[in-house]
Amino acid sequence: MQYADFQHIRFDRQPDGVLLATLNRPEVMNATNARLHWELTKVWAVINDDPQTKVVVVTGAGDRAFSAGGDLSWVEKMVGNADEVAVVHKEAAEIVYNMLACDKPIVSAINGTAVGAGLAVALLADVSVIAEEARITDGHTRLGVAAGDHAAIV
Repeated sequence: MQYADFQHIRFDRQPDGVLLATLNRPEVMNATNARLHWELTKVWAVINDDPQTKVVVVTGAGDRAFSAGGDLSWVEKMVGNADEVAVVHKEAAEIVYNMLACDKPIVSAINGTAVGAGLAVALLADVSVIAEEARITDGHTRLGVAAGDHAAIV
């Protein structure tokens, strides 16, 4: 993959090798749909292999949310669909492992609500900077599921 292949992550080069990666679904508070969730599994290898990038700063578009968790319309499609749930569980693990495998420093600029996969990215970064008005929460318990990815590690 190349940066241009990502639909829901915007990339902006900054001076001195800094890459700004913005979760870019502001109309839904950067909630994770199937495509963004998949993109979060792939982005770390692309960044890792980019010789121009020395460090990546991840944030959310808009001023309300880093990422508001899973897009509810996507979550609803998973209910009763064991195959889809298995894919999401595999991807959740890949987000964690691929972030940990990235040799480039990852900084999260948590500018608002962070839940779900967005919370994983926010807290598994090498450095997390959080705005005073930001909120972080793990939505697993509200959905009645056990934490099995970042929440179990962090």
